[in-house]
Amino acid sequence: MLNKILDFCFTTSKQPVLLKDLLVANVQHNEKMHVDAAKLGFRLKIGNAYIVYICIISIFAVPLAAISHKIFANIDSHASIVAAVIFTAVIFIWFNFFRVWIKDKMSGKVIREAWVVHFPYFPYDEYRYKIEEIFHKAMKAEVPKKDLEKYILDNLIQE
Repeated sequence: MLNKILDFCFTTSKQPVLLKDLLVANVQHNEKMHVDAAKLGFRLKIGNAYIVYICIISIFAVPLAAISHKIFANIDSHASIVAAVIFTAVIFIWFNFFRVWIKDKMSGKVIREAWVVHFPYFPYDEYRYKIEEIFHKAMKAEVPKKDLEKYILDNLIQE
């Protein structure tokens, strides 16, 4: 279900993710940082994200409105207006959290897909931190971009 939502909400590039971009994204993802979507080749379709968000919010908002309608019908109209303004603000604020969350999920998906291309014999969950350490060593040693894959694979084999 999540993959269908991600495919609906994002446009992905047909170009493969470059090795160095994958390694940088892996480090950022492991450290719970925001990953640059352009480097991973995807873009959020904001309209589609709103559609998904509205569907999700409707699951909670419609029953809540039905329950609270009777309460607010008997109370002063000012309280009803204030509650509606607060509720609307909360819904729009939560969209920002939803957008960050869905972007993080898409980053993880794209990283896993690119991982299979660059490191087919090294499962992501098992090797993501090991390769991160090797990548940090490579950056300290100033390994050229063209030799980076060989450097990482050589270090993986030695471990």
